[in-house]
Amino acid sequence: MSTAAAAAAAASDRLLFAAQNYGGKNVPIALQLYTIGADLRRDMPGSLAAVAKLGYKGVEFAGFNNVAAKDIRKMLDDNGLQAVGCHTALNTLQGEEFDKTVEFNKIIGNPRLVVPSLAANYTNSRTSIEGAADIFNGIAAKLKPLGMRTGFHCHPGEFRQVEGATVWDTFFTRANRDVIMQCDLGHMGTADADQVAYISKYPGRSATVHVKPAHAAPLLGDTADTNKWPEIFKACEGVGGTEWYIVEYDGGSMDKVVRTMDVLKKWGKL
Repeated sequence: MSTAAAAAAAASDRLLFAAQNYGGKNVPIALQLYTIGADLRRDMPGSLAAVAKLGYKGVEFAGFNNVAAKDIRKMLDDNGLQAVGCHTALNTLQGEEFDKTVEFNKIIGNPRLVVPSLAANYTNSRTSIEGAADIFNGIAAKLKPLGMRTGFHCHPGEFRQVEGATVWDTFFTRANRDVIMQCDLGHMGTADADQVAYISKYPGRSATVHVKPAHAAPLLGDTADTNKWPEIFKACEGVGGTEWYIVEYDGGSMDKVVRTMDVLKKWGKL
């Protein structure tokens, strides 16, 4: 390694592991399995075993790769993992699909059905955004007696202005407290949205959050990651009502899953 490269690496380490207060250890760590999608498709039992061995306590699904619910449940139980959520399309929570979706997720032990994105027709006007929130309120009411919840996950586009307010604000002003506000902390940072302000504005509603670096930084806490993690963690643990931190990378890999756990350990989150 050249002298310049060594200096850069040292500077990165100082940023990553500076002696700051990153909050407590009271929120367990899960993995969004989209991060290791290729590994999961090739070998789901081996991938889940590897994730558990690293110290992750739960997983959030982004599809089930045509594996039967009873088989997924066995893999989870064998590895001491909890199903903490699943990203599921809105149409699978409506009409005839609702009962099928609920039954599958009850078998695997997953209580949170989070919609990862909405089509443009749901977010192109204040009226359409409020209408979408009303749909979620209806779904939440059906799920509540079953011990399950729904929620909405953000991308940068949710922080654009539509008729004087962001999509995210209009949606969660209308949606009731039973609808989870799943903040993707990386997407929010990329959109220059203030994560702490949003978590504080809607207290108790960030039951699960995606722990992801902003601006497609290669690793959590890298110099390209503008997220202010000490403040974010404190907000989640103080007013957010956060029950799970869910690590995720777009275009991820098992290597990032390993290295991120090392970062979180050095930050005192485990």
